[in-house]
Amino acid sequence: MSHHLISVQDLSFAYPDGTPALDGVTFTLHHGESLGLVGANGAGKSTLLLQLAGILWPARGTVRVGDWPVTPETLPQVRRSLGLVFQDPDDQLFMPTVEEDVAFGPANLGLPPDEVENQVVGALEHVGALHLRKRPSHRLSGGEKRTVSIAAVLAMTPNILVMDEPSSNLDPHARRQLIGQLGAFEHTKIIATHDLDLVLDVCARTIILARGRVAADGPTAELLANGALMRRCGLECPLRLQGCPRCGT
Repeated sequence: MSHHLISVQDLSFAYPDGTPALDGVTFTLHHGESLGLVGANGAGKSTLLLQLAGILWPARGTVRVGDWPVTPETLPQVRRSLGLVFQDPDDQLFMPTVEEDVAFGPANLGLPPDEVENQVVGALEHVGALHLRKRPSHRLSGGEKRTVSIAAVLAMTPNILVMDEPSSNLDPHARRQLIGQLGAFEHTKIIATHDLDLVLDVCARTIILARGRVAADGPTAELLANGALMRRCGLECPLRLQGCPRCGT
């Protein structure tokens, strides 16, 4: 596989009603990088993730995942390499039980039953959710659904993990568990989120999107501490990078 795991060149996209979402986005992600994707509402974060997974198609430009250009013909190879965790877990969990949801991907790859079982157990153990395997998916809490949706993607053993707002609706304990899980995932990952403190914890590099364009691309701590840049992009610095409101230090 190419050491350039993701290459996006001049990517542009508009929705059918003419609303522009992406305008000339270009970046390259190398093996093992952790990338935070941040921006105000409507900046194009979710749209970009759907382009990477071949769910939406560009009006202009190209997307490449590993050795594969993202085209209708290469989707099986692309989706084996790139696992997307949707913003709403209910879009991802549709089987009667947790273990069936996690087993769905490996089983559809044609793996033998014993290997599917190993993938299910390994993925659920990795996220600390093995005790949920017999539970009905629709009866899980929001945080439990989030955890199981991550396990369902990890069971596919992707080279790249892509997540859309992974910490939304999580309580503080579940959020801390998520940060630990993301830190333990050693491969390439992209995290689109409004949770800028999570980005500081997990991602060494960040891209800031503004109105569908790359406004900045660089070291996370450097970009997120740049108050002027953040304000121009409709954002605020993470709380722990802001000065004390009383003394300014």
